[in-house]
Amino acid sequence: MSGSSRRTHRRPRPTGLLAAAPWLFGAALLLGWALFVALAAPPPYLMPSPAAVAGRLASSLANPGFWPYVSTTFAAALGGCALGVAVALPMAIGIHRSRFLSAAITPFLGATQAIPAIAIAPLLAIWVGYGLGPIVLLCALMVFFPILVSSVVGLRHVDPDVVDAARMDGAGRLALLAFIELPLALPNVLAGLRNGFALSVTGAVVGEMVMGGAGLGQLLTVQRDAVDTAGMFATIAVLCALASGLYGLVYLVERRSPTLAALRRSDR
Repeated sequence: MSGSSRRTHRRPRPTGLLAAAPWLFGAALLLGWALFVALAAPPPYLMPSPAAVAGRLASSLANPGFWPYVSTTFAAALGGCALGVAVALPMAIGIHRSRFLSAAITPFLGATQAIPAIAIAPLLAIWVGYGLGPIVLLCALMVFFPILVSSVVGLRHVDPDVVDAARMDGAGRLALLAFIELPLALPNVLAGLRNGFALSVTGAVVGEMVMGGAGLGQLLTVQRDAVDTAGMFATIAVLCALASGLYGLVYLVERRSPTLAALRRSDR
């Protein structure tokens, strides 16, 4: 891959004010929320205060009965991630290698990404049933498209001069894929993984709310019916933490990848 294309993947770590920017923005949002509640004084069932939500979150985390909801949603999201990756990566390779597959599938990718999960969930309930299985399948569908699109883009942007040089050295199709194309496309693949893994939490919640289950989506439904707004805010905060954790995990793998480290060194 050429130096100019690799530079797009270099991301220096923020320092100073840039490193503090997310915390400052979050503090500003909390302050604005607290001021709104203090000045407008809305009913607690419409808008609870940050203190009320924090207290409810603390009590939920201290309750042993809360953690099975978390583990169920996390298991569904993780299972959907694994299934989505297992299907998306081979299909991306097939689209990259086969002009026929590329011509047949590529025009439909944009349309399929526009279908909301809430529209797919009832169909899966009819076709597959209720419970963990269809929820995992819904998560896999949400993970599948970001990973597929990013992987195809990464494979297509591998420097053809590098591929031609490897072919002249006698590298076969499998060796090209394993040692040239996939490593050079890895930044795009991991970018798709980050986005897809975060979306898998959304898929799990939507699936549990529509198709049943015993996770945080079901807990949100119970809290909604009880008009427990503070509880809903607390549960949403946990869901955000789950999505951010999955996103950060892939980002950590990306930062510590020996392949990407070698690409960054060669670009200097």
